[in-house]
Amino acid sequence: MQAQQLTLEGQTGGFITPTAYVVYTAKGEFFSHPAVGFHFVDASSVIGDIETFNITEGFHNRAEAGYTRNVHQYGDQPTTAATPLGLSNLWNYDGMNVFHGKAVVFKDGQFGPWMPGIAIGGVVRSNDHFVSGYANKELTGTDKAYTNGDVYVAVTKTWAKPPVPFLVNLGWKATNGTIFGIGGQSTRFGGRFFGGLGIPLPLSHGFVAVPAAGFTQEPRTAVNLNTLLNAALYQCELEEACNPAAYPLMSAHIPTTLDYAVRVTQKDKPHFAFDIGVGQVAGNIGSIYVANPYYPTAGPPVVTTPVNLKARSVVGLGLSYRY
Repeated sequence: MQAQQLTLEGQTGGFITPTAYVVYTAKGEFFSHPAVGFHFVDASSVIGDIETFNITEGFHNRAEAGYTRNVHQYGDQPTTAATPLGLSNLWNYDGMNVFHGKAVVFKDGQFGPWMPGIAIGGVVRSNDHFVSGYANKELTGTDKAYTNGDVYVAVTKTWAKPPVPFLVNLGWKATNGTIFGIGGQSTRFGGRFFGGLGIPLPLSHGFVAVPAAGFTQEPRTAVNLNTLLNAALYQCELEEACNPAAYPLMSAHIPTTLDYAVRVTQKDKPHFAFDIGVGQVAGNIGSIYVANPYYPTAGPPVVTTPVNLKARSVVGLGLSYRY
């Protein structure tokens, strides 16, 4: 149950949530053998496909550190009359860099069988142009790369005894990255909860399947995103074609990210883990003002249209291996 599965960003944990465990180091050694991972998320309708390549090193079963390269392929939604924002343009970038580290404060079971593991960790994402960078280019003409990150505490308990074995994880993070930076730079550094639950089911030949679910609360919006949603309204005001006070200002709302996955791994001394599942990320996050093509013949100078990222149900898979 403590298999060396790396998260989407490279920490030991579930598909998206870090746990209070680190990459295993053999007895008497300080450095572990490295763990490597690959993850794929299919959100091609708007956001595009995302692959992450991870490598993580453990230290004496007390800490780990690693690097992840986020690689992105562009989405399928072009700029049209129906989608004037060209939502895929918000992710018209190759990817970003992710660095992470984690230290175990208390090991699972250290002071008794019910004692959970407790770890603290951090994530730094660099060269993040997604959403906020593109919006800044649209609003100011300058394409800006952002750096964002998380500081988190994870509390994890593995109970491998009858009647129902389980792994439960709960944590809190302070973050200024929306949807792990894929959704851009959040407007402030704020606290969010995350967690997960897995229940192992034995298979044949020493394998085990672990159905699991996880969640991560997200910041409500990203830097420059609300301004972009209201850009047509501001332009209407500059042209003295409308009074913005007569229109409600638009604000994006990013929902909690959820994942439902099944992990297959080895029961004893696991060296590999394979995850496949469905993620619920973001669907309709609000509305945007657009110029009314029929004005002044019919209707007001600006109208609204939904902003649907079409990522409320995406398929993901992950594969990790510890040498």
